[in-house]
Order: sequence, then structure tokens, then C-alpha cells
Amino acid sequence: MTGSSTQGIKTVLHPVSDLAKAKAVYAALLGVEPQADSPYYVGFEAEGQQIGLVPGGGPQGMTSPVTYWHVPDIEAKLAEVTAAGAIVKESPHDVGGGRLVATFADPDGNILGLLQDR
Repeated sequence: MTGSSTQGIKTVLHPVSDLAKAKAVYAALLGVEPQADSPYYVGFEAEGQQIGLVPGGGPQGMTSPVTYWHVPDIEAKLAEVTAAGAIVKESPHDVGGGRLVATFADPDGNILGLLQDR
């Protein structure tokens, strides 16, 4: 192990089929209104967690929630997990505001995410 650390799971994205209905349920659950509210993404911040709703699973085609581990060095952590047997699904890319994300599959096919804020 290289010792590159994680800062924990702070972001979870949920694919949804009806954004308006899901937004109402998550607002009731979290007790806050969304911070980001667009036709392609609704994002909430509650107790240090980022909860995102992605209509139709977004361009990445999510079919189940994806947890994003926040890391200080996304390239190093991705190299570390692939050396351990993970398979890269999405290489690191900027999703706006200098935020980099990547996804990989564990040996059982579960999709996990990495997120680095610059």
C-alpha cells in the first residue's frame, strides 16, 4: 500500500426515474432544500454529506447508488486500487469547479467512486 488516504465517503449519487418525486422525498428525509437544482442533477448537503439525484442514472448509466470516497490524490488512489484488482470504469475527469471524479469496479462488480476537490 502506498499510504494514500481517503477522507471518507462524503458523496452518494442516486439514480432516479422521476426527479421531481425523488426531490420531494429526499428533501423530506434530509430536512433541507437542494443546493443544486437542475434538470440533470439535484444535490443536497446535509450534515457534511453530499446527496445527489441523477435522472435516469446520467450519462454514466448508474443503475444503483454510487458512493464516492473523497481523496487528496485521485490518480494515486486509482492506481492503488487497480493494482489491488479493481477495474477502472471511468477515468478521472473534471465535472466542474475543479472537482475530479472516477469510478471503478471491485472484484464483485460493485461500482465505487473516487472524488478529489482541487
